Amino acid sequence: MQNTIYEYESITNEELKNHIINTTELHKYFKLDWKTLKARQYCGILNFDNQDFYILPKIANHNDEQNLNIFIYMLMYAYDVKLSNEQIASCANQKHTILEVFVQMFAINLLNELKKGLYKEYLTKQDNLPVLKGKYLINENLKYNFTKNKIYCEYDEFSENNSLNQFFLYAIKYLQKFVNDKKLLKQCELIFDEVEYKSVDINRVETINFNRLKVRFKTSFEIALLLLRQSIPLFNKDKKSFAFLFDMNILFEKFIARMVKELDNNAKIQNKHYFGDLTLKPDIILKNQIIDTKYKKLNSLEDIKQSDKLQAFSYGINYKVENVMLLYPKHLDSIKYDLVLGKESIVNLKISTIDLDFYGNKYKEYIDEIRIKIGEVINECKYVIK
Repeated sequence: MQNTIYEYESITNEELKNHIINTTELHKYFKLDWKTLKARQYCGILNFDNQDFYILPKIANHNDEQNLNIFIYMLMYAYDVKLSNEQIASCANQKHTILEVFVQMFAINLLNELKKGLYKEYLTKQDNLPVLKGKYLINENLKYNFTKNKIYCEYDEFSENNSLNQFFLYAIKYLQKFVNDKKLLKQCELIFDEVEYKSVDINRVETINFNRLKVRFKTSFEIALLLLRQSIPLFNKDKKSFAFLFDMNILFEKFIARMVKELDNNAKIQNKHYFGDLTLKPDIILKNQIIDTKYKKLNSLEDIKQSDKLQAFSYGINYKVENVMLLYPKHLDSIKYDLVLGKESIVNLKISTIDLDFYGNKYKEYIDEIRIKIGEVINECKYVIK
């Protein structure tokens, strides 16, 4: 693989470095130290000047292809995205980027559902019509039709011009900016020709209730939402560019949380609780313990921040749980520590690492192996999942 950058490492390509420094939208994803520009914990792809730069997590000891595969496997599992072996391989051999593969998967999934029929729902409308349709609106007729030969009325219409289809049309048009092969997206766009195009504020997308009539579109919606939130269009000096980046803190947390949930159906994930003026939101709550994930390099006990220990202590005291685990990804060696926090009120803090590396080349095998590793970590820390 060419143009590979690793998290926390310096950017050596001068043109790319200048592009990042001059592009405000990218500043949060990189750190400028004097004259050295380093990647943070955001991984994915950055396109600049018709070149693709992969930013990868450092998991498989600088094996570029293996690191890319593991990153894709984590994305697939955490966000419940299904890619074929061919699609995954196409990223490594640079036939397609991660973003292109995700977009094509979205388009294929959506097109398959659209071929079964557009989603329609009843919408309430008001209009000035030549004949009565639905409900006669007295006030509106007095206001608008004093001398006109029309009737202002309110009626229900079974329409494809609804919020779900408008969201899909916006996503289709938006995602065409990032891919070379627009064929499938164009096919979807043609099917939505009677739907009104509206701009969507992705940060304010309302939660959609997927009833039995539109549940078949739920997967397409979730993939589109993921793509829209992670894709960053960039324009600098008339050069088209984009980024498709994921915060590894969030990815690691979602990946581990879903894995633990499969081991224990009673596990509570990301539940927010209030203790007076204190708001706590641990990653994973089990019956007798709490697990909090930390995507940080951990080489020794000295690397554990005091704030992380205080957070763990706060979890134990307020949730009345004696055992709290801080779980980190393995960086160099496996690390296991047992600490006791507090005097009168005691919290047993378990510190452990999980090795995310893998020596095979198939998604299912990877997930099965990591699931075993997480089970072992939990058991080694003397937790019993009930």
